[in-house]
Amino acid sequence: MTLTDRPALVRRLRTAGCVYAEDEADLLLAAADSPATLADLTDRRVAGEPLEYLLGWAEFCGLRIAVDAGVFVPRGRTALLVEVAAGLTGPAPAVVDLCCGSGATTVALAHRLAPRWLAAADIDPAAVACARRNLTGLTAEVYEGDLFAPLPARWRGRLDLVVANAPYVPTDAVALMPPEARLHEAPVALDGGPDGLSVLRRVGVEAVTWLAPGGHLVVEAGVTQVDALCAAFEAAGLVPSVRHDEDLDATAVTARRPAESVPPPK
Repeated sequence: MTLTDRPALVRRLRTAGCVYAEDEADLLLAAADSPATLADLTDRRVAGEPLEYLLGWAEFCGLRIAVDAGVFVPRGRTALLVEVAAGLTGPAPAVVDLCCGSGATTVALAHRLAPRWLAAADIDPAAVACARRNLTGLTAEVYEGDLFAPLPARWRGRLDLVVANAPYVPTDAVALMPPEARLHEAPVALDGGPDGLSVLRRVGVEAVTWLAPGGHLVVEAGVTQVDALCAAFEAAGLVPSVRHDEDLDATAVTARRPAESVPPPK
């Protein structure tokens, strides 16, 4: 296949089931510096490797985010989480992005806010390395560890905004996900436990002690999980609300720590 044979490339991608074959063809052609490179990229794409891994980046909220193999690929629907979170904070907030993956949400928030402190955390070393690369040049810190555990203790009770695109796919449903996700992305970024809410419940319970009074937690969830998640956040002492976007097919759940609340003892 030559670098000028776009129609043949489009046909091959479409035959392989690529819904946006024309767009993908243009991206692969732009990424290839020789016919041999194009052939290799095309073979890998037809075999099911995510386009973002082939390109080395994904578009998110108008930004180009580096994505390494195995790292969770940022989804367009997560733009709702960014929009909701950015609308909740006052000037110079302290912000943490948990389960940060590539750091896409952290980068997007850095471009929308002027945080006095911005940090990201993930339990997956590959994701941490990728996020650090994406956050180079920005005033942000990236920590490796489980949820809030790696954060500096001095920020306990002082965070204005916590965002988390935590895994929320029920364990039994992971096998039903598109092959691009279930065969290539890290399972820890997908599997949310029996009902998909195991990690998000923990986020809510721990957020109460890390948020400042009046601070907000914003997470992404499935629309069928909203009632159970809101109940869990209420039980943790937070005040939840829900925002759904039909166009993005996205649901964001916000949970505020009441200004008068006192975190439970550790």
